[in-house]
Amino acid sequence: MSDSQNTQEVNAFVGWIDKRFPLLSTWQQHFSEYMAPKNFNFWYYFGSFAIFVLVIQIVSGIWLTMSYKPGAATAFDSVQYIMRDVDWGWMIRYMHSTGASFFFLVVYLHMFRGFMYGSYRAPRELLWILGCTIYLVMMAEAFMGYLLPWGQMSYWGAQVIISLFSAVPIVGDDLATWIRGDFVISDATLNRFFALHVIALPLILVALVYVHIVALHKVGSNNPDGIEIKEHKGEDGKPVDGIPFHPYYTVKDLMGATGFLIVFCAVLFFLPEMFGYFLEKPNFEPANALKTPAHIAPVWYFTPYYAMLRAVPDKLIGALIMFAGILILFFLPWLNQAKNKSIRYMGWMSKLSLITFVISFIMLGWLGTQPASGGYVLMARIFTAVYFLYFLLMPFYSKWDEAKTLPSRLT
Repeated sequence: MSDSQNTQEVNAFVGWIDKRFPLLSTWQQHFSEYMAPKNFNFWYYFGSFAIFVLVIQIVSGIWLTMSYKPGAATAFDSVQYIMRDVDWGWMIRYMHSTGASFFFLVVYLHMFRGFMYGSYRAPRELLWILGCTIYLVMMAEAFMGYLLPWGQMSYWGAQVIISLFSAVPIVGDDLATWIRGDFVISDATLNRFFALHVIALPLILVALVYVHIVALHKVGSNNPDGIEIKEHKGEDGKPVDGIPFHPYYTVKDLMGATGFLIVFCAVLFFLPEMFGYFLEKPNFEPANALKTPAHIAPVWYFTPYYAMLRAVPDKLIGALIMFAGILILFFLPWLNQAKNKSIRYMGWMSKLSLITFVISFIMLGWLGTQPASGGYVLMARIFTAVYFLYFLLMPFYSKWDEAKTLPSRLT
């Protein structure tokens, strides 16, 4: 059979499918005919990396559930069974735990790129809100999964976080009991967290990611210059500063994913515990309700907000500040009053404020791993104040800041 006949048969088969399912139109809309700005840089890798890690988490999670037994009497031993007796079980378990940290790492860098280049500004407000919602669901998913190994830090970390809900006036105790499914963290808590972690939250997360991508392709991608490429179109009706996402950026992302996979595998095989930041040492001990760890701290990606929580002596106010630190992200599109979107064309006030915000977030992350005593608490209060001042003062310094002249085309 000649090549032309093979091509005709393939085209006929694709045409048969396309009449019954929008295969070609979906491919064209989101890949081959989707015009992306031609000046994407290193920071635009992390969106595709996040999808890549999400796939790793789903696949490795499915394999883990085949051998994991949810139950207070069986959970810890089943994890040990996976690590020691299941073929390649240790690799799958470390792939999942390492993947969780890498997932948050790439999402934090992805969000930082949005901060730098104003990806949350009009017309992408809804896109940003969807991204923040994904971040919230990720945190819930990670928290639910953190209890499943049923180690010491899993148990006591969940105890601390769930106890926060008891600080809610009037209904607090009933709310905490409802979340636990019991008066204490027990078998009922583990089973409901397992169901949410394995079924409900992943479905919500995948649906949100899909909606996030559809919304992105509706309004178009932002770029390091913060210029809307749709405003400059050629005679063919396509943006003159745009190039098709496929093959240009699919090849670029594939090359980036290769480098990312090298780093991921290096951590997976040589440093899966990451000095106790990815997997804490107390979590290699079975949960014991009668033995409190010397220092209770969550995984590193929760520690900035944990530091905010501990910075205030009152439990209710501390919890409100912690949740406010997350929820304020949703209002970012309306807080920024700058004329330009990208940090490239903003003045020194905007650049300095972003630097101080990043420093405060990193310092809060470190302080969340330290004991809540002495100078650590004072530092946590200072950097919590700096964190919130970045947002609360943004309507003023972004408006007063001296904006640079924006070029008419992409640089």
